[in-house]
Parts: sequence; C-alpha cells; structure tokens
Amino acid sequence: MYKVSARQYLIINALRKFLEKRIVPVGVNELAEEVNVAVHDIMRDLAELEMKEIVKLHRSTKYFIRLSELGVNYLSNGLPEQKMFLSLLDLNSRGVKRLSVEELLKTTNLSRDEFSAVLGILRRYNVISVSRNQVELLLDDDKVAMFNSYLNELTSLLMRFKEGLSVDVISEELLSIRRRGFIDINEVKELKVELTNAAINALSNNLIVTKEVITALTSDLISSYGWMDVEFKEFDLSIDVPLVYPSRKHPYTEFLNYVREVVVSMGFEEMKGPHIEFEFWNFDVLYLPQYHPARSVNDVYFITHTIKSAPKAINEILDSVKNIHERGDLAKSIGWGYRWDPKKALRLILRTHTTSVSMRTIYERGEGEYRCFSLDRVFRPDTPDPTHLMEFHQLEGIIVGKNVAFKHLLGFFKEFSKRLGLGDVLFRPAYFPFTEPSVEGYVKHPRLGWIEVFPGGMFRPEVLKPLKVVNCNVAAWGIGIDRIAMMVLNIDDIRDLYTNSLEVIKKLRIPKVMLGG
Repeated sequence: MYKVSARQYLIINALRKFLEKRIVPVGVNELAEEVNVAVHDIMRDLAELEMKEIVKLHRSTKYFIRLSELGVNYLSNGLPEQKMFLSLLDLNSRGVKRLSVEELLKTTNLSRDEFSAVLGILRRYNVISVSRNQVELLLDDDKVAMFNSYLNELTSLLMRFKEGLSVDVISEELLSIRRRGFIDINEVKELKVELTNAAINALSNNLIVTKEVITALTSDLISSYGWMDVEFKEFDLSIDVPLVYPSRKHPYTEFLNYVREVVVSMGFEEMKGPHIEFEFWNFDVLYLPQYHPARSVNDVYFITHTIKSAPKAINEILDSVKNIHERGDLAKSIGWGYRWDPKKALRLILRTHTTSVSMRTIYERGEGEYRCFSLDRVFRPDTPDPTHLMEFHQLEGIIVGKNVAFKHLLGFFKEFSKRLGLGDVLFRPAYFPFTEPSVEGYVKHPRLGWIEVFPGGMFRPEVLKPLKVVNCNVAAWGIGIDRIAMMVLNIDDIRDLYTNSLEVIKKLRIPKVMLGG
C-alpha cells in the first residue's frame, strides 16, 4: 500500500494517462502542464515519489545552439575567410604571387581581428605561407577545391543552427566556431519521468491511496485525535532544497577586488590616471612612432575636442621626446628618423592601455625604489565577440629600482600566477617597441591549451631618458586581466564578465580562496 498526497496522486494519474498514450518517459514540463501546476511546484513531489520507488527520473543535459547576431550577419553577407579567399583568387588571376600582410589586409575589407583569424585558417589549409610580414600565394586547383569544400561545410554547419537546434554533445568543431562568435550555446537540463513497474502493479490493484500529509504535529491534532487519520511526512535531509541567491557583488567585481589584494600584498601601490588621454602619454612617450598602425582610427577612439597648447608636464619633456623620435641622441640611439609632429601628440583619445598611467607616474616620481600598479578600463575599437570587447580591463604594473632586472619581472609573473591558481608559466621571447628584452608568458587552459596572458619587458632607454630616469631600471607589464578572469570563472565568452543577466551571474563561481573561504 502506497500513501501519497493529493497532488502526488494527480501526478501518478497523469503519468498513467501518458503511459496509455505510449508517451514514456514524459518531460517534466508536459507533466506539470497536465497536472496544471508550475514545474517548480512538483519537483519536491517527484523527489518523494522517486524515494518511494513510485516513479523513475531520467536526468540529462542537452545544448541548444543558435546562430549569434554575428553568425547571422556572416551567413547573409559572407564569411571572413570567404571574402579573403575571393581576394586571393582575384590577386592570383592578376598574376600577384607575393604581397605584404598590410597590402593583403587592405584588399579584404576585414577588421584586424577577423583578418588575423582568417590568416591562420588559410595557412592551415596551405593556401598561403607567411614569412617576415610577406604573404605568398600557393593556389593550385587541388588547394582551391579543398578550401571551397571547407567553406561549403562551414556554411552548411551554420545553416543547421539558423533556427536553433538541440544537441547532446558539444564537439571541438562547435567549440571552435563558438570561440569565433558564430553561435551561442545554452546548456539545458532535461528531466523526464515515468512510472515504475511496482507503481503500475499497485495502480492495477488499487494499492495507491491519498492521505493528508502533514509536516507539523499541532495541539489541535492531538486533542481531536486527528493525528490518527493523517500521514506524517518523514524528514529526508538528502533531498536538495531550492537554492537561495542572496544579494552579492558581481563575480567579476569580486575577482578584480581579489586581484587588487594580491598585488598589494606583493608590495605594490595603486596608481590612477584619466580615461581620456593625450596621445603623448599613450603613445609618444612610449617610443611608438606616429605612423605606427596601432595609432590609426582602426585601433583608437579619437576625441573631437582639440587642445591647442600643451600642459606644463608635457612642455617640460616635449623636446626630449621629439629628439628621441627623430634622432635618438638622448638615448644614444638612431631614433625612428621621421619628422615628429607635436600637434599629433596633443590629440585626445580614449586610452588604449593603462601604460599611459605608468608614464605619468614615472614622470611625477622620477628615480627611486617603488612598485606601482593600475587596474582599470581601456578602450579599443573592436567587434564584440566571445574573445573581444570595445572596453575591457588591464592590469598594468612597474617595478622601479637601481638593481631591478629582467629576472624580477619573470619572478613576478610566476608568483602572480601561483597566487591566482593558474599553474606553471611558459615564457617566450617577444617584441614590443617600448621594451627590450620583452617576454610573453603563457599559462595552460584545461580546454583551450596554452594562452598568452603575461606580456612585459624592461623599458628601453628611449622611454626612460626623456622622463629623466637615468640610474634606474624599470620592469613593466600590461596584463589583459579579462582573459585570466575567463579562466578563473570557467567561461568561454568574455561578454559574460560584464553581463547583467541574473541567470548567467548565478552560474559564475568564484573560487572560495578569493572570497576568504
């Protein structure tokens, strides 16, 4: 004999109806609709019925995939690799077999990020080779046919998800096109229910009855002997209770606060600087020539307001910076050998990195022994996708001192990685116009492999001499902290770091050590 509550009896009868229609097992949404209650209202009933072996629950995870806005746009207007491939075919038909990377970029009408991604794909299919900033076309009939086949397969794959589709497993191919922002993937937990054989037999023999179920024994029940006619609900502490989400800081804010604590605990003090910056502090002091592509409208937000006269701080070192760029005398260098324009240096922009804050700090504090860091927003024109935003955070830092060496920079990266739980760091030589030697540090992501997260180096004399730093060395870095946050929070889409969606925020988990646990 099974004794159940009135609602549980309704659930059992509903399941019997589905069984008669040969709908087995039945989704919990359809069951709730049949019983005419909300899904969350029957979840505990189902858990109790499962414990009594009246029902069997089937739990599974599916993934609902739909084209993103970017994917819809590419499907309508052409994939980036398709556009570049057509450009290559056109160049090949005109007898062009070799050209520079920049020349190829101009023919494609792609953003730099799209161009970089597609360049790698074309190299993988051996359609082109790239060496020393030169692109060589390797087109022949077999390679053209092979790449056309790849384009057709990718287009067919994207077409499958135009209206949305559920899949059981996320393949590496799907992860790859999600990283490029072509699709959105939502994890869907699925629950299905069916009656057990024991319950079916009990129903046939009328051995399932309803009885009022109570959770508390009151004085009225005792005095009226009502307790004899009711069923007492047993406590089952193994059943999960509904999650409660109290108010909390955004997980990304919690992460950034922890990073601040880590860096401060390593002996650094925080420095601040303006979001609207002069090109002078953002580029020129960093020995970045005024013709460098990183200073173009494709990579910088320019402010329309103009400044006609330089502030005092800039005036004091204006001639020194001009000398460094044109001739390099001050740093015993050869400079860049062009005519430096002070008007360009006074243009206002949204800063593209927080290194401008380091420049201002070194200028104000000069030589000495100090460590400073900045953790703040920077801005670059970009197409939002799972790995890029127009606005993101950067962790900037400098170590200033007479005996500061390259090994101290590498030591900082290792210790910082250890404190964030990122694991070992792999170092490779790198090139930046304002540091020498330079380095890129990689940490290993469990799914994506080695990821570059720690760029840095020693500031060159061309950077330090105009700032009147002669007897000290400066180790510096500018970490894209958003990328590290994605690893710590276990997310693949950078946009989730800034989301206000409660459903997404609830899924983000900060490691206990970062919450003081």
